[in-house]
Amino acid sequence: MKATPTVSCPTCGAPVEWTPQNAQRPFCSERCKLIDLGAWASESHAIPGDPLEDELFSGDLPPREH
Repeated sequence: MKATPTVSCPTCGAPVEWTPQNAQRPFCSERCKLIDLGAWASESHAIPGDPLEDELFSGDLPPREH
């Protein structure tokens, strides 16, 4: 029989069994999952980007008149 793979919860570091029955994986709980979601929403977590690519469409349209 194969051993169940275990990973560390990205939020608290607790061991988490990686099984289909664990709906929260890779998190240990709904609480840790929501803490991580909140960090992304508040931009505490971010994926670095290229500032030139972030302004991809900025020069395509004339400026809006207010």
